[in-house]
Amino acid sequence: MYTTLISAEELIALQASDLPLMIFDCTFDLMKPESGAQQYRAAHMPGAVYANLDTDLSAKHGVAGAHGVVVAQDEGPPASGGRHPLPSREKFAAWLSSVGFANNMQAVVYDRNGANYCGRLWWMLKWMGHDAVAVLDGGLQAWQAAGGAVTGREEPSHFQSNFVADKPLLSLTDTKTVAARLEQAGQTLIDARAAARYRGEVEPLDPIAGHIPGALNRPFTENLGPDGKFKPAAQLRAEFEALLAGRDPTTVVHQCGSGVSALPNLLAMQIAGLGPTALYAGSWSEWSNTPGLPTRQGAQP
Repeated sequence: MYTTLISAEELIALQASDLPLMIFDCTFDLMKPESGAQQYRAAHMPGAVYANLDTDLSAKHGVAGAHGVVVAQDEGPPASGGRHPLPSREKFAAWLSSVGFANNMQAVVYDRNGANYCGRLWWMLKWMGHDAVAVLDGGLQAWQAAGGAVTGREEPSHFQSNFVADKPLLSLTDTKTVAARLEQAGQTLIDARAAARYRGEVEPLDPIAGHIPGALNRPFTENLGPDGKFKPAAQLRAEFEALLAGRDPTTVVHQCGSGVSALPNLLAMQIAGLGPTALYAGSWSEWSNTPGLPTRQGAQP
């Protein structure tokens, strides 16, 4: 069972074993949401199921209304707020069943984006109690470099399964909890956005620029080496310990703009042996749109 990373070579061997396996392509682009599916149709790993961030891995919610988040009545309440609210566990289990994913399967997730988007599905499966899920280290690029095939064919539909959710293996927290513990020793926020967004110098996606007071900044791209793969566990551990500067790793809550790019940081801490840690899925997009909550601009404290 692979639970954090899997190399391209390991995946090739796993495919040859005929063990129950499903591969998911999570390629996406926040600025061009349609391009992920287009790239998948042009070239993907044979047999891979496409998992769309907007339609499969997020709820149909997120529009701020006079009394909070607008809820689509046919969807039920989302599990989080923000620009990419998590669907309910029941709704996500139904999607997993619809694509034929079953509890006895090993899941492998990948993208072309430095694990930015496939980390979302990795975390969501853990949240559903499914431990056998791994990120393809280096993504589609590493797969092709190892001689793995790609195809532009349309994949056949899978038979409906009956995926059953279990107790969550990773923690989800919310705005109320983060606000109650703000700048206290029992909570350490790590913001995964680029430094300029964290400092409030630019903000391409949300109405307000800045960061949550007290949050540390580690852009998610810092987890990868020049080859696009995650850095060695010992190096990741040293870098996170330097960032934490004596803070307890168990107090860490990861966030970003909408709970997506925070996940490579969460995964990296897991690889480094510093996890499990928590996710604030609503992140800056929910925090900055919640009346009465403080915001901050400038350099890391």
